[in-house]
Amino acid sequence: MSKLIIVGGGIGGLATALATARQGHRVLVLERAPEFAEIGAGIQLAPNGLHALDRLGLGDAVRATAVQMDELRFMDGVTGRHVVSMDLTERYRARFGNPYAVVHRAELHTKLLEACQADDSIELRSAATAIGYEQDETGASVLLEDGERITGDALIGADGIHSAIRAQLVGDGAPRNSGITVYRAVIPMEQVPEELRHLTSVTWWTGPHCHFVHYPIAGGKYLNLAASSDNNATETLAGVPASPGDIRREFAALGEDAQRLLALGEGWKSWVLVDRDPVDTWTDGRVALLGDAAHPMLHYVAQGACQGLEDAVILGDLLDCGADELPERFEKFNAERRERTARIQLLARESIKLWHTSGAAATARNDQLSSYTPEELHDYVAWMHGARTLDQPTENNAPNGEQR
Repeated sequence: MSKLIIVGGGIGGLATALATARQGHRVLVLERAPEFAEIGAGIQLAPNGLHALDRLGLGDAVRATAVQMDELRFMDGVTGRHVVSMDLTERYRARFGNPYAVVHRAELHTKLLEACQADDSIELRSAATAIGYEQDETGASVLLEDGERITGDALIGADGIHSAIRAQLVGDGAPRNSGITVYRAVIPMEQVPEELRHLTSVTWWTGPHCHFVHYPIAGGKYLNLAASSDNNATETLAGVPASPGDIRREFAALGEDAQRLLALGEGWKSWVLVDRDPVDTWTDGRVALLGDAAHPMLHYVAQGACQGLEDAVILGDLLDCGADELPERFEKFNAERRERTARIQLLARESIKLWHTSGAAATARNDQLSSYTPEELHDYVAWMHGARTLDQPTENNAPNGEQR
């Protein structure tokens, strides 16, 4: 078969290495960091993400360490009113074929890394920073910062939102600054008052120009906190420490219970959220983009990791071919994925209005959401959570006629 070079050793890159190696390809994964590791805290995995992990042979391992959620709880963060919950138990799991789970990002990454390390056809190389690529009719080369040039039959850019491969392939400049700052912390569950733990719930507290979400991770040992403030941030910070005073100031509008949880957070760090506009084309001959390099999205519909995993499995299915067919298969992958991922990118932006409204608009939102039946709430997410294109990537075989 072929030699594939994957730039980026995160969740999407490692998943793609597994999916393509199983088609008989030899794979080299290049990671710019000194070692293969993942930073961050919690990840939400809807059924479509777990379907992809099942296809990679890792579904059981991830479910064993993840916490399966029973509900998505939507709270009015100002009044403390419980507005609505989306049930995630038997009916949801039967309809979509998997649970809704949360997992620590590092745990998921470790499962993927260990699977790659166990595969003799996958080579992992760290401290290798890509700055661009070259190609001809027979192959593609990645150019490294130190001047080295590595050649294979094709190149896959899975190097994230600041992708060097995208910079050359698409050339759309810096990511779009959303003006929203997210503050993250992780606290031991034993420090959380029992009445606020909600061990099987993802809970959102909404407020004017802000919202706060929390859920258990690491088998319920910790509570993951993520609080977003629409504070018109102009500088795109990443992982910058924040003080308890910053949190009190930014989320002063939220009510007592939300404040009690926020006060427990220690070691807060902040990120200014960025994304990009959808693009129609993320392939160039023997070069293709994947995951956040192709379609970065805000985290407000919790689909970033899921879409990267879907990409990996679908691209792997399409690459059951020799080297000569790789450019054509990349184009098929692009065509298969662009509409779905673009829809999710735009929905994530639009969702800000749901979380950050106030006054009469918040009251109207609460009234509308509380009127939905469990079936209507499931219908709303069916096209995302219920997508089953992973079984046959070029066909729509979603259950109950659900569309991608």
